[in-house]
Amino acid sequence: MFQTGQKVVCVDGTFPDAIKKLYRELPQEGKTYTVRAVYLGRGKLAPSKPGASDGEVGVLLAEINNTGLPFKLNTTGDEPGFNAVRFRPLDELDTENVEEFEDELVGAH
Repeated sequence: MFQTGQKVVCVDGTFPDAIKKLYRELPQEGKTYTVRAVYLGRGKLAPSKPGASDGEVGVLLAEINNTGLPFKLNTTGDEPGFNAVRFRPLDELDTENVEEFEDELVGAH
């Protein structure tokens, strides 16, 4: 899905208030970031049952640093990352926008 060094765009920058209080920095919707690491994470801070959200793909971003927080959602260190579903590759978004624009032009007479 994602690779270290890849440019991504945040497509979901909505976070619950509890998360906003826990993290020092959060990604903002529409902003471009660079993937610093990709990992398999725990997902939720308090899943409904043990292992319920294990295996979600997470990313750490070069532009955001949340090291030293009192919790972690992965096994790559002490920094919590973000669920990869919140991001799209930059080149994928560019292709989608071009296709949408082409569809509009075809329909315009």
